[in-house]
Amino acid sequence: MTQSDPTRRPVAVITGASSGLGRGYATEFAARGADVVLIARRAERLEELAATLRSLHGVAVDVLPADLADPAAPQVIADRLGELGVRATALVNCAGFGTAGLFENEDPARIAQEIAVDVTAPTLLARLLMPDLLAAERGILLMVSSTAGHQPTPNLAVYGASKAFVTSLTAAIWRENRGSRLRVLAVCPGPTATEFFEAADSRQFVVGRIGTIAEVVSASFTALDRHSGPVRTIGFGNIARSVGAKFAPRRLTLMVGDKATSGKK
Repeated sequence: MTQSDPTRRPVAVITGASSGLGRGYATEFAARGADVVLIARRAERLEELAATLRSLHGVAVDVLPADLADPAAPQVIADRLGELGVRATALVNCAGFGTAGLFENEDPARIAQEIAVDVTAPTLLARLLMPDLLAAERGILLMVSSTAGHQPTPNLAVYGASKAFVTSLTAAIWRENRGSRLRVLAVCPGPTATEFFEAADSRQFVVGRIGTIAEVVSASFTALDRHSGPVRTIGFGNIARSVGAKFAPRRLTLMVGDKATSGKK
C-alpha cells in the first residue's frame, strides 16, 4: 500500500526505538492508530517491539536497523523509506547518548560518535523528511532534547552543547513553519528512567528526581495537541531551573551545574 492510497494511516518514523523514550513514543503512536517505522541499531529489539505493536494495535510496522553514528545513515534511511513507498507524516528524533566526565579525558572518537548521533543525524533526517512532513495533513516533527541544553553543563559538556543545538534548531524550524500544518516541538525532559545513565557511565551524578517515560511521552503529545510552542520542558522543577538558568549569572549556573553532575559539595 502506498501513501497515495487514501486509506493509508499516518506514518511515524522513530529513531532510538529499541528502548526508552523511543520505544515509548512508538507505542503511543501505534496506540493512536499510526503505522510506525522503527529505527535503531539493535535489530532483535526492534523486531520484538514490531511484533508487539502489530499484535496489540493492528498497525503496519517496518524495521530499519541503522547506526546513526555512521554519517551516511540519514540518507540511507531516507532512501530506504522511498523504496518502501513510505512517506512520513511524523518524525521523532529520539536516538541519542551522552558521555560524562572531564572534557580533557573524553575519547575523541566517542565524541565524534556522540555529535553524529545527537546533532548530525537528527538535523539531516529532519531536512530529508521535511517535504513529506510539510505535505502531511497533520505533520509532526518531534525532536527529543534535554534540560541539559538549557545551560552549559560541566562534566556533560558535549552532551549539553549537543542538546542546546537541538533545541535552538527546532525553535528556528518552528518559527519558519508557522502558518503551515506542521507541528514542531523540542521536548526537554530532565533525568528520565532510560538506559542513558548506563550508557554515559554517569550513574554517580546527583540528578534529583528521575522522571518516567510515560510522563515524558504524555507531556509531549499534550504540547503537540495544544500547539503550545516550540519548546516544552518537562516537570515543574525542571521548568523552574531552566528559567533560573536564563537569568542567573553564568558563573553561578556553571557552579551549580558542576556540583550537580560531579557530586561536589
